Amino acid sequence: MWQNIYIFFDKLEDRVRGRLSRKPIGYAFLGGIGIVFFWRGVWHTTDMLMFRFFSLVPLDGMTQLYELPWWDGLLSLGVGTLMLLMSGLFVSNFIGNEIIISGLRGEKKTVDKTEEEIEMELDELALIEHNLKKISRQIARLRKQKP
Repeated sequence: MWQNIYIFFDKLEDRVRGRLSRKPIGYAFLGGIGIVFFWRGVWHTTDMLMFRFFSLVPLDGMTQLYELPWWDGLLSLGVGTLMLLMSGLFVSNFIGNEIIISGLRGEKKTVDKTEEEIEMELDELALIEHNLKKISRQIARLRKQKP
């Protein structure tokens, strides 16, 4: 059952991202709104819980949170989460692609690496760059030879 729900929402996310990716400004705008809704929900829910559990009275000039319905923050949190999940921005916004990729590869975080490991990686990257330049020159030569 959960697998079917997951597959449905995964396909929905792919369709939404596919359409939004053709309009990057709209994509960014909707993503920004989703992030604001999400954090507004976190903020208001936390404030409401603090008010309810500790009977805090808001200071003069502040938003009168106790006048808002109890579900206000939860609704914003839910709408923001839904927007971010459907647009494919939830994980990439909060975790980031590099962390996910390095986790899949089983790599250490840069902070956990020793200086020697970082130097080895830099040497490997320099070798890869050198090889790419070499291949690029060979391709250019082959293109010149072709009539």
